Amino acid sequence: MKARIKIMLKSGVLDPQGAAIKQALNNIGFESVTGVRQGKVIELEVDGPNKSEVRSEIESMCNKMLANTVIENFEIEVF
Repeated sequence: MKARIKIMLKSGVLDPQGAAIKQALNNIGFESVTGVRQGKVIELEVDGPNKSEVRSEIESMCNKMLANTVIENFEIEVF
């Protein structure tokens, strides 16, 4: 099965990369951009008997390594 994990900083956590992207877009003429939050997407291929068990395993991966759950949230999509 394939899975996609979207990891984003929690609201209220400073996002310096997002601020730099916003500033760069403003500088090249896109003044309508008023905020940017930058994150990451990880795609995995995982062997497993069903979506529920794969999702559970991926959630464990996120909590142990892929996401810093103190400052980041994650969403998992299994397909």
